[in-house]
Amino acid sequence: MTIAKELKHDFEKGELKLYDSNSRLIYYEDSTGFWYKRESDINDNLIYCENSYGFWYKYEYDSNGNEIYLETSTGTIVDNRLKHCSGKMVVIDGVEYELKEKK
Repeated sequence: MTIAKELKHDFEKGELKLYDSNSRLIYYEDSTGFWYKRESDINDNLIYCENSYGFWYKYEYDSNGNEIYLETSTGTIVDNRLKHCSGKMVVIDGVEYELKEKK
């Protein structure tokens, strides 16, 4: 059952649109039963989207708002997140060093 059916929404008055407390669209449904929902972070970056066809997307962003991670329901993953490397060992010119995260 869709949200519009639960709310007994009258589509004669238009599509169902729901907004969060920051006036961001979080849910849309039309008279044909197509719907999508979306979530945003505090910087208004889209972090999750899903629709009635079963497709979904997840996003992550760095502190500058650049997209660093994408995952989709079709199996696509694009991961540009920084990898934690503290404690790992590297050998340079025969000398072993332990990596330490720079603060």
